[in-house]
Amino acid sequence: MQVVVKTPHIRVDGEVTDDLVDYLRRRFGEIEVIDDDDDELVEITESDWYRSIKATMSPGGNMRVYRELHGMTQAELGAMLGSFSRQNVSNMENEHRPVSKAVAKRLAELFDVSVEKFI
Repeated sequence: MQVVVKTPHIRVDGEVTDDLVDYLRRRFGEIEVIDDDDDELVEITESDWYRSIKATMSPGGNMRVYRELHGMTQAELGAMLGSFSRQNVSNMENEHRPVSKAVAKRLAELFDVSVEKFI
């Protein structure tokens, strides 16, 4: 069970007694109680959500995701790939230009992921 009090921000995870919930309601007014006892852990790669997202991702889309996760601009990534222009990186991200095998290898090394993400 999880209890969330918005102001002041309090979050209690684990076993939460009814007495504690009553006290928090009296003290802070509106609270959110989330009962997640029936949630089961699922391997993310086996979920329908992951399969649907994976089916829509392209090499260029993955390139954009990893670039943004690393806080890089298109121009910065282009420089790290070897004098690629910002427009060239944009064209690859938007699927107007394919990601070559050589660029895919450099991206995999740069972001420390499998080269298959960019092929």
